[in-house]
Amino acid sequence: MTKLKTAVLGASGYTGAEAVRLIMGHPNLDLVALTAHRHADKAYADVYPHLAHQGLPDLQNWQDVKWDEIDAVFACLPHGASEDTIAEIAHKDNKIIDLSADFRLKNAGVYLQTYGRKHTSPDLLANAVYGLTEYARDDLKNASLVACPGCYPTASLLAILPGLDLFDTDNIIIDAKSGVSGAGRKESTALIYPETAEGAHAYAIGSHRHGPEIDEKISAATGKKITVSFTPHLVPMNRGMIATVNVELNQGVTIQELRAAYENHYKNEAFVHVEPEGVVPHTRHIRASNQCRIGIFPDRNPRRVVIISVIDNLTKGSSGQAVQNLNAMMGWDETLGLNLVPIFP
Repeated sequence: MTKLKTAVLGASGYTGAEAVRLIMGHPNLDLVALTAHRHADKAYADVYPHLAHQGLPDLQNWQDVKWDEIDAVFACLPHGASEDTIAEIAHKDNKIIDLSADFRLKNAGVYLQTYGRKHTSPDLLANAVYGLTEYARDDLKNASLVACPGCYPTASLLAILPGLDLFDTDNIIIDAKSGVSGAGRKESTALIYPETAEGAHAYAIGSHRHGPEIDEKISAATGKKITVSFTPHLVPMNRGMIATVNVELNQGVTIQELRAAYENHYKNEAFVHVEPEGVVPHTRHIRASNQCRIGIFPDRNPRRVVIISVIDNLTKGSSGQAVQNLNAMMGWDETLGLNLVPIFP
């Protein structure tokens, strides 16, 4: 078959580099354009030396790409910049997977409140598909624009959605922790080694931007307004994410029934795995893979259950899920380019 001519917008960021890595191993994609505003005209190896000697195109400004010749676009830009650029390059024949937050929230008012910016492309927003792949396959088949979920929502929603009929959805508590790459590749005192090593801390308590995204998707699934308790933490590792979800079972529901529901729901999934009873998911065991591993445990309170979900924030939580979405959009096997064995140590 003819390979899709593929471009990565914002290729100098961590999600951009991860997208490049995955596209290079995809049999149906031909990477022909890489953009980065600050690094335009540089060789890609000047920004990411680990990708030297791969025959990759040089970086350029997005305006210089011949977009009418591009079949697939991975937009790895910050929110705001992504929306504006996609509005300029979208046409009827290309497939765009946006890894920013610009098209995740269907409610433009919530987007304004959450990101402090009015949404300027309501037509694109209305047609964008929220790409939590395992729950969006029917919509992805005819999609031209897909909004990849945030990394925290990916880990959290995969841990929550199969059990919505079995536990109290008004009392969901999410304690989540991310590696430092989740904050992006930007210059910030808060992200330098002495500020992040040998310790961990919560941040954006009660106000993190991914909270409304999780709320909106659970509300859509349950048909009622849901507000979760969500607290993110930064931990001293490069990549990886763990979401510990605390829920209270409905009256008469047992943890065995909950486990059976999860095992049945995910039994045919290539990337989401429910661990055997007693096995604790570790971020170190899914590193650089597109896997999500879920563990289900009884709490000391007999009505409460602890659900643990681990992903690599840059792969399943971002660029890997983006490739999985494109595979679903094209009707290909979802595992194409994603048969990644986790790296250890």
